[in-house]
Amino acid sequence: MLVPTRWGRHSRRMRPTPLPPPSGAARRLHADEVPASRLQLPAGAFDTLLDGLCARFPNVSRPVWLDRFARGRVQDALGVPLDAAMAYRVGLEVRYFREVDDEPAVPFEERIVHADAHLVVADKPHFLPVTPAGGHVRETLLARLVRQLGNPDLVPLHRIDRDTAGLVMFSACADTRGRYQSLFAQRRIVKVYEAVAPPIAGVAMPHIHRSRMDRGEPFFRMREVDGVANSETRIDVIERGAFHWRYRLEPVTGRKHQLRVHMAALGAPIVGDSSYPAIVPRAAGDFSAPLQLLARSLSFVDPLSGEARTFESQRSLLSITPDGKPAAAR
Repeated sequence: MLVPTRWGRHSRRMRPTPLPPPSGAARRLHADEVPASRLQLPAGAFDTLLDGLCARFPNVSRPVWLDRFARGRVQDALGVPLDAAMAYRVGLEVRYFREVDDEPAVPFEERIVHADAHLVVADKPHFLPVTPAGGHVRETLLARLVRQLGNPDLVPLHRIDRDTAGLVMFSACADTRGRYQSLFAQRRIVKVYEAVAPPIAGVAMPHIHRSRMDRGEPFFRMREVDGVANSETRIDVIERGAFHWRYRLEPVTGRKHQLRVHMAALGAPIVGDSSYPAIVPRAAGDFSAPLQLLARSLSFVDPLSGEARTFESQRSLLSITPDGKPAAAR
């Protein structure tokens, strides 16, 4: 049986280096500002920028785009407002500000683990998206950090699902962003997750699971298909209980929903997963059963200083009782 309690290792405390103050017209944000989304205009036969944006985002009406242009909410890479009637130019970087009416609040707080002039590491709660998506704009980790740190140059270096808790790294400076991005592109960063799921019968541990993943149905799901593997996860057991085990998961590749798909494929869907192996509808604002998946640690050699760095989440998953009885009865 699973019972909520604190579990896990303590992270190494790191003293943040003060961030430099933001400067420049494009960096001036009000306290309630939302960071801009960025789009590099793809190839397309459109007469105007407005036509191209309407085609790219069919769920946003033409009058809404016109209103955003009129209020200076569509800009170039330097933050200069653009004209809706300007000619469509392939490759142009466009900054635009997403807006959602009546956005629901996510009643859980993030924690800043580390912050300096180049790098920010945050410990994300369950249910909070990393970046704007769907009905979430202000209630995202990125928007919260921008408001808290006053740095609109923050860019996530990787993503974790809205349903997943744990560590996310952000670049804080455009000049050094590429150095940190290369850690992920060249697989020079070790990401370790923890998960609570049913026992995997008949599989020796540790286990390496490889498969080919592709888009599934509906659009937000992934699936395993025949073909050459393009995903790999290293799986081990940390703790065994009567009905659930605690797993150590190390994704070698970074496919969308990779850990969730791999565990479900092994017959051990992660506790609280509402998408795998089947979709379980949830009411808006239902925070009662968080996905038991945690981005526990990030380890790498800092490309600027050469220092070996490890960051660890201090968040907790559910505890496991070996006999399957409530903790109070043990």
